[in-house]
Amino acid sequence: MAATTETGTETETGTETEAGSGLYEIPLLRAGRSARSAEQAVLCGVDGTPLARVHLAPPLLARLTVAQARTGPESTPDARVLGRAGELFATATLNGLAPEEYCELQARVAGVPVTVARHSLQDVAKTFAGVGGRVLAERPAGLGATPAPGEINAVWARRGEVLAVIAPSNNPGTHTQWLTALACGYRLVVRPGTRDPFTPARMIAALLEAGVAPHYLSLLPGSHATGDALVEAADLSLVFGGDAAEQRYGHDRRVVLRGPGRSKLLHTGPVTEQALDVICDSVGYDAGMRCTNATAVFTEGDPAVLAEALAERLARLTAAPPQSAAAQVPVLPLAEAHALRAHLDARLEGAVDVAAGRYPDGPVADLGDGSAGLRPAVLLCDRSDHPGARIELSFPCVWVLPWRRAEGFGPLRDTLALTVLGDEPELALAALRERSIRKVLLGPLPTYSAGDVSPHDGYLSHELMEARGFGTAPLGPPPPF
Repeated sequence: MAATTETGTETETGTETEAGSGLYEIPLLRAGRSARSAEQAVLCGVDGTPLARVHLAPPLLARLTVAQARTGPESTPDARVLGRAGELFATATLNGLAPEEYCELQARVAGVPVTVARHSLQDVAKTFAGVGGRVLAERPAGLGATPAPGEINAVWARRGEVLAVIAPSNNPGTHTQWLTALACGYRLVVRPGTRDPFTPARMIAALLEAGVAPHYLSLLPGSHATGDALVEAADLSLVFGGDAAEQRYGHDRRVVLRGPGRSKLLHTGPVTEQALDVICDSVGYDAGMRCTNATAVFTEGDPAVLAEALAERLARLTAAPPQSAAAQVPVLPLAEAHALRAHLDARLEGAVDVAAGRYPDGPVADLGDGSAGLRPAVLLCDRSDHPGARIELSFPCVWVLPWRRAEGFGPLRDTLALTVLGDEPELALAALRERSIRKVLLGPLPTYSAGDVSPHDGYLSHELMEARGFGTAPLGPPPPF
């Protein structure tokens, strides 16, 4: 995103195409009110076409917005309002964009296949509709509403009032996580990812249209310094990112980190068609850009046989412009795609990409318009402790490693989602006892599989809320001594 500073003042505006510029405009949103900024940036598609002008919030304005969000009465939205917002997100024209226009713009800038944005319309609407019930399901048993007079009980109370969200750009569905905070009564200040301000802007527009109090919602595109200012000013923060984000914020106990998934599969049976289906789906679903996409497969069998079978299938994924219905892999500007592939090649440490030979013109698919698709990589390793098992990249890239039962789950630590392929419940239960494995699935279930109230990386509400004691005296005169 190339920043271009312009003169101007902070004024009320809408989110629409700029007159005469052909660029879609994304203003700031401060406590529900849109505003212009003197600092702006032009956001280009992956092919280099300028598509949007984004207003940027400097750090001082971020702090002032957090202070502004604290004003206004308590007005936690109920389940009906959130459900209505989900319907609007999926079906309405919001911020001047019909659903299909939003999907195409998001795809062209983020480089994610448009089919991902299209099915995310319904996924987000479903999450909106279910968030009220989810929060109730997450609340520990025994915690209730305000006790009746004469009772002293346990209540579920917020740990703060304002939550900053430092959001990513990898998948539209990621943004549904902060809906839990809104349902818990937090006022939200969202700094969107550089390449996808469109999804949180659309979600917030839907929420405001449905009736959420304006001071509960702010959107502040900006730099790392803006993110730092939000984290400093807010009561708590939800931060998405990789190892760099962990180094930046990991010391702050007020920060809830959602880092790389490093999701994996443990393959213990024969190489069947069903096993290959599940592994390839785990690796390639949504273009391989979710934190629950598999990035490593450990196998008791011959890793070379499994890697070749995976490469044969994954190499069929289509590289096409992201707005095309045929697209199945991420697209980046051509130079960035080559740089990412070079980054992978520099970290092989003896691993071999058995898929690379299946691409006559190479693993980076030049689309001829200044952009390139990142074709899948299947990296065959000769040892279970290969560092590739901890490498997660933003395209379908999977490391295939040998595993022996005597090693236990040491090589599979630090895993967001693990699928145990095979019919061995005792092995799945043993994996569940490894605390750094956050979700375990047994049988032919892709790593991204989830239930309506299953935890993602634990329950977010358990980070945002806490049990406190509260009681009131009985009504009437005090009892005699």
